[in-house]
Amino acid sequence: MQEARYPYCGINKYKLTELSPNNKPDIIIHDNEKGTCVLIDVTISGDRNVIKKEAEKILKYKDLTIEIQRMRNVKTKVIPVIIRATGNISKSFRKYVSNIPGKHEVKELQKTAILGTAHILQKVK
Repeated sequence: MQEARYPYCGINKYKLTELSPNNKPDIIIHDNEKGTCVLIDVTISGDRNVIKKEAEKILKYKDLTIEIQRMRNVKTKVIPVIIRATGNISKSFRKYVSNIPGKHEVKELQKTAILGTAHILQKVK
């Protein structure tokens, strides 16, 4: 059986040292053919400052990125996927999403965030 090109790699597979339980990305994609590892952190934020959140996510995983690069000898990058609860995105959002393997429609991601917000608001009534 051939291994999938983009297998989901759990944190346990990496056996990382000194990893805080709060410092785990939502998705890790390891591409054996290209020698890359992508750490994806997804957030639906009520906060206005999406750009600041993106920078925080990149800094949050800096040590983890360095450790994976050192242990696995792969190019590793962090991709913050942050959408406001109202569907607003930053100017750099499309650039980040384009670095994720596969097809992604930004409008569909925004729609999902808005529908999730509407669902929560309906429960509040």
